[in-house]
Amino acid sequence: MKFGLLLPTQGPFADVPLLVSLAHDAEAAGWDGVFIWDELLAVAAEPGQWLEGWHGVADSWVALTAIAAATERVRIGTLVSPVARARPETFALQTATLDRFSNGRLVVGAGLGNPPDQFSAFGHDSDLRVRAAMVDEFLELVTRFWTGDPVDHHGEYYQANNVTLRPTPLQQPRIPIWIGADSGNRTPRHRGARWDGFAPVSKSWPYGVLTADAYREIVSDVLARREGDGPFDFIAVGNPDGTEPRDDELDEYEAAGVTWILGQTFDTDDARERIGEGPPR
Repeated sequence: MKFGLLLPTQGPFADVPLLVSLAHDAEAAGWDGVFIWDELLAVAAEPGQWLEGWHGVADSWVALTAIAAATERVRIGTLVSPVARARPETFALQTATLDRFSNGRLVVGAGLGNPPDQFSAFGHDSDLRVRAAMVDEFLELVTRFWTGDPVDHHGEYYQANNVTLRPTPLQQPRIPIWIGADSGNRTPRHRGARWDGFAPVSKSWPYGVLTADAYREIVSDVLARREGDGPFDFIAVGNPDGTEPRDDELDEYEAAGVTWILGQTFDTDDARERIGEGPPR
């Protein structure tokens, strides 16, 4: 099992030098990965709810490039990028370039995105069914662009007229794609099974954590739908207090099929302290 960090990109974490410093320290302390959010607007909060008052958001791809320059070993990536609001040709070129720059350490976390105002505020369609269809077509098209072969695509949402994009990613056959989603919906499990990893979260995310038994059922369901036989990751996301999953539960999660556990934190001092303690081996 591998251990990583999941950091916000808003509020105090919208400071890219801070994210770079945390990632550098995490690598030195033995962590396996550093992953960040990908948002346009600060996550909305009702009075009394989490992250109330946080403002300012850092661009995730600028931050990841800076993190890649300051590290050598840790896996890096977004969790998750709401790709339905992006352009597949731009995304394919950005990710291929960053994968090469990071010496093949990039993971693309993709999902539908939440909350809906991250889409509606800019005139994007916020309907979940439309976004789901866009995500599926988007990822298929991006992976075709990554091959470096000519792509001719005339889909419902995207077009490509016999175009070739290069450079190709360093990782082959592709940059790993992890699908992030609400654990209660089975459709994202189908999507996850087509790619390289699945990161389900509880309905009470970010504070709720799925149990090892819940992962056991999810792992069995997703693997039963797998079409390929390559490596596949199951990612568990902990709570921001660092109290779940507990250290004495890690063996249960590993036995359930979890391959990564990501610790969250929404406090910069807490981030420094937890990073310095090193991963819960």
